[in-house]
Amino acid sequence: QVQLVESGGRLVQAGGSLRLSCTASGRTFSRYAMGWFRQAPGKEREFVAAISWGGGTTDYADSVKGRFTISRENAKNTVYLQMNSLVPEDTAVYYCAAGTNLATLRSGYWGQGTQVTVSS
Repeated sequence: QVQLVESGGRLVQAGGSLRLSCTASGRTFSRYAMGWFRQAPGKEREFVAAISWGGGTTDYADSVKGRFTISRENAKNTVYLQMNSLVPEDTAVYYCAAGTNLATLRSGYWGQGTQVTVSS
């Protein structure tokens, strides 16, 4: 069992930056691939970024490539999402996910989400 708690979401102006954090409970955090998804009002939840258990492999949605960076600190049971050059279209609830590998994130564990709002 893994419990995930996201933090860091807030209102920010377009062009600004935010860093989201997701802290996991349990002693097996380093065995899980981690990812970030987001869901805007009226839209389906979409993939944003993912990182393998060891941090050696990352993947990004085309819409965030070059602007967002995912990283992890296994010693702190934490995964981060650094978001730069934010645009209003990035407004959404951001969810952290944990899975046994990158392909199974959606069927793994989820956090409760943190709201990111980008004003124009």
